Amino acid sequence: MTSLPRLPLLVLLLAATAQFHVFAEERPNILLIVADDLGWADVGWHGGRFKTPHMDRLVREGVELDRHYVQPVCTPTRSSLLSGRWNSRFGPQTLTPSNLRAFLPGTITLAGALREAGYQTAISGKWHLGSRKEWGPNAYGFDHSYGALTGAVDPWTHKYRAGEYVDTWHRDGQFLREEGNATELVVSEACSQIRSLKGPWFLYVPFFAVHIPVDAPEDYKRLYEGVRFHDDPAKDESLHRFAAFVSQLDAKIGEMISALEQTSQRRNTLVVFTSDNGGLSSGSNPYVGNTPSSPALSSNLPLRGQKNQLHEGGIRVCAFANWPGTLQPSKLTTSVHAADWMPTFTALAGWKPSEPPRFDGMNIWPLLTGSSAEAAPRPIYIKHPSGSVLLHDGWKLIAYKARKDAAPRQELYHVRDDPSETKDLATTEPERLQQMSALLEEVSRGDVNELPKDLAGFHP
Repeated sequence: MTSLPRLPLLVLLLAATAQFHVFAEERPNILLIVADDLGWADVGWHGGRFKTPHMDRLVREGVELDRHYVQPVCTPTRSSLLSGRWNSRFGPQTLTPSNLRAFLPGTITLAGALREAGYQTAISGKWHLGSRKEWGPNAYGFDHSYGALTGAVDPWTHKYRAGEYVDTWHRDGQFLREEGNATELVVSEACSQIRSLKGPWFLYVPFFAVHIPVDAPEDYKRLYEGVRFHDDPAKDESLHRFAAFVSQLDAKIGEMISALEQTSQRRNTLVVFTSDNGGLSSGSNPYVGNTPSSPALSSNLPLRGQKNQLHEGGIRVCAFANWPGTLQPSKLTTSVHAADWMPTFTALAGWKPSEPPRFDGMNIWPLLTGSSAEAAPRPIYIKHPSGSVLLHDGWKLIAYKARKDAAPRQELYHVRDDPSETKDLATTEPERLQQMSALLEEVSRGDVNELPKDLAGFHP
């Protein structure tokens, strides 16, 4: 037998090694940014009146996600985002904003899966998936955690609502007091992680901005000096604070991008941005601090509805993906959902689970890259205490539950052609209504409708 020549064998070994290194280099860092209560019309790329130049640029240079769906409120969206599942698969505590633990102990989250794949993982910002420290991010796959375990906090005191969970600011589950503006602190920590984490890494930055209480440092308010937003002085003042808050959010995103560039990580980092739900038109302030209430806030026009509602203004949000050199500038008009990010990110990371994951979301990477122009129609399911939404093939069913003052009812829209939901087709499309109702019933069979027994004694 003749042996292989040495040179070709060496070439083969080098080629195999090079192929491994190419794969390793293609495993991106992942920066996942979530705004809180950002409305459809609050951003520049939707023609909004607030200044968002950094996000506008990321949209122009990346993939605009034109039909990115979420749940209509915060805890539900976050549970889908970090699990790849519809929020209703975990119990009634994930249908509304809650201080209860969202996931059963041992649940593999997005952070846990990426850590198994060799990623370093960190969160800076709002958790809202369990307000006790034993339910915090470090119990669900995060190596490092910082921010608030609860939902929103006052931007200056960093306190939640009066009661058991009022003191919530923490680092790795240890409560602490810090001076400064919450948004500034969150991004300072995020930039520190960008500079110190060893790649590949996953950094989750769920902002408190622009949720009530609404305020921002004076530098951002000066951006709108001389601007008149409303004839009512109280609403005008409120909108000035909100405008400053939106622009602060945008500026802080710009700071994180700068940190990536300064550390030569920009071209190996996938940046994904979404809001957790649509905007709110006004809001009081039940949080501990001196920040004023807000009689005027966000706009979701031309979409109908707002946060905590099942029309498009509550569930279709501002979103984009950006990865220089990998994702080409484009607009994706296929409907996607927050639950799609875990399947997508874990596929990119090369995660090999011990058992097949039970995802409701799907890997949308072929859609983002343009290698697949359109996905096969699949249902997107949104459950809320008031009822449920099913989106499928351009159609949308809203099935409202019965209330004390109203019988159960259904609305049907072709949101592909009627995004503002001006024409309810429930009576004129009976066959379509029946098909959508049957599909909704099928998809909902995997829901968990009982609260886990060990949570019964805790305050929600």
